[in-house]
Amino acid sequence: MGGTSNKNRALDEIVRPYVGRTGGLICALRAIQAEIGFLPPETEAAAAAAFNLTRAEVKGVISFYADFVRKPKGETVIRLCAAEACQAQGARSLEMEVCRRLAIEPGATSASGDLTLERVYCLGLCSAGPSAIIDGALMGKATPEKIVKAFETGRGARK
Repeated sequence: MGGTSNKNRALDEIVRPYVGRTGGLICALRAIQAEIGFLPPETEAAAAAAFNLTRAEVKGVISFYADFVRKPKGETVIRLCAAEACQAQGARSLEMEVCRRLAIEPGATSASGDLTLERVYCLGLCSAGPSAIIDGALMGKATPEKIVKAFETGRGARK
């Protein structure tokens, strides 16, 4: 019980500077996610109380924005573009091969917590497809080899 109380106090401290500001709820949610890495279940109640909203209203905001996540992501996040231009340039076969080589499915986080693989739509690199983002770094003309190498290199740097 003490752990939950401490967590609630920590959330309140993160939220407090944004109360009363235009766009404060979204700023507060971003701050929580930046601090913790995801939005834990207690977020709804803490934000609702601080901004005088219902938990349903806060949940609606969280579920509307794809950048808000409810569970921890892996240390490395790989986003593979699945938009039409990338599909025309082999994105589907790229995704299947990356999934095979890294033993993960789109939308999943590895059991070890070292990798999350996400399918996204349009990274703005349509002329250089298929494209990917690995830990925020854009990659055009992505291949399974380039993606796996970037993941392995990044993982080695973190150990």
